[in-house]
Amino acid sequence: MAPVRPDAGDREKEKWMTGKTAYLNTREAAERLGLSTRTLDRYRVSGDGPVFLKFGGRVRYLLEDLDAWVRTRRRKSTSDDGSALPGDDR
Repeated sequence: MAPVRPDAGDREKEKWMTGKTAYLNTREAAERLGLSTRTLDRYRVSGDGPVFLKFGGRVRYLLEDLDAWVRTRRRKSTSDDGSALPGDDR
């Protein structure tokens, strides 16, 4: 499959990645999550963020790991510690 153009939209990138292992860099992962790259950097240090891969000095994220981490952030209220939603896999 041909590489995606750098200016391709998110939908085109996701379509291209369907059925393939998609490795996102920190900037792409941050954009997908609506976070800053600095926030993801801090989460990696503290262990509070999504699971990531390390290839030498390069950090990459799998789409499935980002989606799994997002699901763990679901809350019913601001005082919910994450235990209020049934079926959470924590």
